[in-house]
Amino acid sequence: MIRTIIKLGLLLLAAILVYNYFFGTSEEKAQSKEVFKKTGDALGAAWSLIKTEKQKFDTGKYDKVLDQLGNAYKAVRERAKYVDEKVLSRLDELERRKASLEQQLDSIESGDQSLRETAPQPAPKKGLKPAAKTDSTQSAKAADQQRRKEALQRELDKLIRDTDALLKQAQEK
Repeated sequence: MIRTIIKLGLLLLAAILVYNYFFGTSEEKAQSKEVFKKTGDALGAAWSLIKTEKQKFDTGKYDKVLDQLGNAYKAVRERAKYVDEKVLSRLDELERRKASLEQQLDSIESGDQSLRETAPQPAPKKGLKPAAKTDSTQSAKAADQQRRKEALQRELDKLIRDTDALLKQAQEK
């Protein structure tokens, strides 16, 4: 219901902007042009952000951290004969969380790949732009990818904190 109301509101806003752009007074035309320009700038900035995050993923931003966590878990497990059962069960839980984060990372990377494959190609002639629906769909997908990356980063930070706590607990024993 709310989604439908939001869609209708956006459709009404777009209709008003298009009407003002073609049939409005000179002030309304100028205002519509400014809105279209700012929207284009925002889409360009979003696309730039996606490219930057893609480069970070390509360089292994998260892979390195997950590998280091795996090495730490392996070291704790090797010294398991000196650690109590609570630490081992906690270690198992942390390893499951790490595996889950690795799956999420793979999913995000495949989503980035599909975004790159479906990215609109630049218009061959000056003044021609890709269809607005494609831009909005791409922007929505890009925003969803960014939210997924942010959630992954938060979970990864939490996993690192929990791992630190476990390692400190294991050293005290």
